[in-house]
Amino acid sequence: MNNDVIGYKIDNNIVDLQTVKTKNIDISNAEPIYFNDSEDALEIIRHSAAHLMAQAIKELYPDAKFYIGPTIENGFYYDLKTQTPISDKDLKGIEKKMKALAKKKIPIERYEISKAEAVEKFKDDELKQEVLKMIPGDVVSIYRQGDFEDLCRGPHVPNTKYLQNVKLQKVAGAYLGGDSQNEMLTRIYGTAFATKEALAKYLKMLEEALKRDHRKLGKELELWMFDEEVAPGMPIWLPKGAMLRSNLEKLLFSAHIRRYYDPVRGPELLKSDMWKISGHYYNYKENMYFTEIEKDEEGKEAEEYGIKPMNCLAHVKIFAHKTRSYKELPLRFFEFGTVHRHEKSGVLHGLLRVREFTQDDAHIFCRPDQIEEEVIKVLDFVDTIMQKFGFTYEMEISTRPEKSIGSDEIWERATNALKQALNKLNKNYGVDEGGGAFYGPKIDIKITDAIGRKWQCGTIQVDFNLPERFDITYVDENNERKRPVMIHRAIIGSFERFIAILTEHYAGEFPTFIAPIKAIFVPINEKHINYTKEIQKELLEDDIKTEIFASNDSLNKRIRNAEKQKVGYVVIVGDEEVENGLVAIRDRKKREQYKMKKGEFVEMIKKLSEVKI
Repeated sequence: MNNDVIGYKIDNNIVDLQTVKTKNIDISNAEPIYFNDSEDALEIIRHSAAHLMAQAIKELYPDAKFYIGPTIENGFYYDLKTQTPISDKDLKGIEKKMKALAKKKIPIERYEISKAEAVEKFKDDELKQEVLKMIPGDVVSIYRQGDFEDLCRGPHVPNTKYLQNVKLQKVAGAYLGGDSQNEMLTRIYGTAFATKEALAKYLKMLEEALKRDHRKLGKELELWMFDEEVAPGMPIWLPKGAMLRSNLEKLLFSAHIRRYYDPVRGPELLKSDMWKISGHYYNYKENMYFTEIEKDEEGKEAEEYGIKPMNCLAHVKIFAHKTRSYKELPLRFFEFGTVHRHEKSGVLHGLLRVREFTQDDAHIFCRPDQIEEEVIKVLDFVDTIMQKFGFTYEMEISTRPEKSIGSDEIWERATNALKQALNKLNKNYGVDEGGGAFYGPKIDIKITDAIGRKWQCGTIQVDFNLPERFDITYVDENNERKRPVMIHRAIIGSFERFIAILTEHYAGEFPTFIAPIKAIFVPINEKHINYTKEIQKELLEDDIKTEIFASNDSLNKRIRNAEKQKVGYVVIVGDEEVENGLVAIRDRKKREQYKMKKGEFVEMIKKLSEVKI
């Protein structure tokens, strides 16, 4: 089947064979899509797998009604409702039915009817009526396989024989249309691949991801916690987690200083007038928190303030607080700024999706002709950081959307500057046509972790909007006022999200240069404790944290407990070590045991902790 064509790419759109046939589309210049595990093929396969799941559910639960069943990253889902509740334990039976239907090689057909006919056809199905309201135009397409059919624009495989490598994953709840005022539907998630090997590889990755889940490791290693009584989505950093975060912040702070960035800091509360000027008040208000502050002691004329969801505005004001010359540019301001965004409780997810987080935010103010050079420097910074943490990454440029501000000339110059910067560094990149922000083009940075998952982290955005709205200028060589370009730049994105990714990437075994605890000492008995304290104190002189496990538990239990903390070095100290100035090391990184001089060990830990990027 690998050589079978299951669709075509026409003008960057995926079209299935059914559509080609019913619409008599010319495919002479089209790019064929073969049945394999390519991104385009999986789009067709997974969309079809969603319908196969719905067909199976309809046979097992005849009263079932279906809403929408789109593809998502790595899979698909379907929203539906049945009189008999469906839970995770029912997925095995549904999957069994799907495999039986797949083996029957049921043809998948497409036909069109008027919307009016569709309204009549599905008059007894309130979910279909909701779907019809969302479909533009007077004609709708329907896909049919056996006795099952559904409103759908495709694409689909030709028949069910292509859908034999499917796995259903979980059952969840979802409000109709995503509106919490509507009824709750059942959402079933699944995934599908062209080959059995690709599916097995993916499921193995999920199994490994479960072991690495940062929520699980964060609790086991006592790094952070959440408390519903305090505030949902607001992480509380425990001592070890705070140390981990501090080590990461110190590393990045130093890296910025050495690249000629200036540290700045803005307030967390700004008057709402500022957010009105920037446009956030009208376009982003639902994601912000607001409060009022009394204007005078009598409580008259309270003023509205917004808690910042980003750090940009204070940086604009720092630029504008005095006259700037072209000779000063570029100016690079950076801030590890804490921001707050209103996220719905249903999307909160450990440290990956929170309501309070701290960005490694920077804003570069430069002339238009400096954009390319500055972007190259940022990209070099990105590369250095990603290499240090062992990430591979890819980039994508998003270009001018339909709704945008700024002249064609400036947009073209900015977009070309981004492309030329990537080309000069021989970086491969994708292009998302029309995917830029209304205020300028951008580069998105997506990293790949140790088990192959991709994460959106950093971004580089060119902004013509805020300099215009806040009327900031610099004086050029002709003593004329000119508008600077503002480059927004975050490399790790946020400390919370990046630490979550690092935790899963390293499976909790952090490299020594950011590890919160560099080593754990296990003295064999009480008379060896003072020796370990001497080493601990010497390391503390360089802000290097270690722990001593000297409880009343047995030696073996203390060693096991130390190893569960996933530190790089468990150091055993007994008579021989004290008498000869040694340490006995269990090296987690090398998976080796060895002895070395106390002084050599101290210098090794110091050297491993003194990393600069």
